[in-house]
Amino acid sequence: MTDFATYHVVLLVEQALSKTDALQVRSLHESLEQPVTYHVLFPMEDAAARVEAAMGTLAAGEMVASPAMVMNEVDLDEVRRDCAERSKDDLETTLKVLTACGATVEGKVISEPPVEALAKAVAEYDAQEAIILTRPHVVAEFFHVDWTSRARRKLGVPVLHLLEHENFDEQAGGGEGVTGL
Repeated sequence: MTDFATYHVVLLVEQALSKTDALQVRSLHESLEQPVTYHVLFPMEDAAARVEAAMGTLAAGEMVASPAMVMNEVDLDEVRRDCAERSKDDLETTLKVLTACGATVEGKVISEPPVEALAKAVAEYDAQEAIILTRPHVVAEFFHVDWTSRARRKLGVPVLHLLEHENFDEQAGGGEGVTGL
């Protein structure tokens, strides 16, 4: 007798998924007989990093005011609200495109470290696999400090890394794929 218990997949995404991304994710599970539920984790953009990056840009050019004066003019609460709103909008976009592709999906914006949240969600849902969708991060991947490398060391399930906004053919030479631990 076939077990039709739900197959849980936790998705950790870095940016809103495109329709192509959603179709690719869904295609990975088309042959499963049991229903699949996707649990999407969308890390909230780090407001402090955004301000720091902006300060670095200002420092690189000719800056008349001192960094302390510029920081006094930055409304950190407003930057945090903006980051939260952008993350919420990107999560909603991701959930909509996955749903439009026939997926059963739920999701949330997370503020904790992404790999920690992924590990917690895999345990909470008793997930059978995790998929991490990111932009390419060549340096982090080279030194194995990217989300996927860290998750592979931490989780007891297969972890697949896909590059967002690239189809499978464009990713084929990257050496990614499901790995066992």
